[in-house]
Amino acid sequence: MKITKTEIDGLLVIQPDIFEDDRGFFFESFSKQRYEELGITDEFVQDNISMSNKGTVRGLHYQIGEKAQGKLCQVIEGEVLDVAVDIRFNSPTFGNHFAQILNSDLKTQLWIPKGFAHGFSVLSDEAIFSYKCTNYYSKPHERAILFNDTDLQINWKVEHPIVSAKDLSAVKFKEIEKDFFYNQE
Repeated sequence: MKITKTEIDGLLVIQPDIFEDDRGFFFESFSKQRYEELGITDEFVQDNISMSNKGTVRGLHYQIGEKAQGKLCQVIEGEVLDVAVDIRFNSPTFGNHFAQILNSDLKTQLWIPKGFAHGFSVLSDEAIFSYKCTNYYSKPHERAILFNDTDLQINWKVEHPIVSAKDLSAVKFKEIEKDFFYNQE
């Protein structure tokens, strides 16, 4: 397993070891012990899977307070651009985003801890996206930032984004509340 720290503190790109032969492939998508050794000690309590068509943009989502979530993201089929935005006030990278291609060929994962807004765009004809969450979904605690807010300057790599009405009504980045603060440990 290869771990790459990103330029934004807390975000990790994880490349699992893949074993291939004439029959196909095998890889360990999660091992509590191995991820704890990486410093990911949060307990995962919910797994989510979505299927989306090319051009779909989902996000930028996060949950606040006692229901804040960390996410371990990967693609089961297809390819996406996975994006995390640092929403931790006082962080040296507050408002910056990190984007990583995730696809079913490389099986790369992205660890997104609490304090980040998350979204992805679908680059293949369709994609099956999977993410493990450290907290349960809670509608009263969910928040969203407008995916195309010009202050964030995210290139989603899709010409005509397909976005839900709910995500189109999200707040601008400058309007988010101070729900997370950077704590360098």
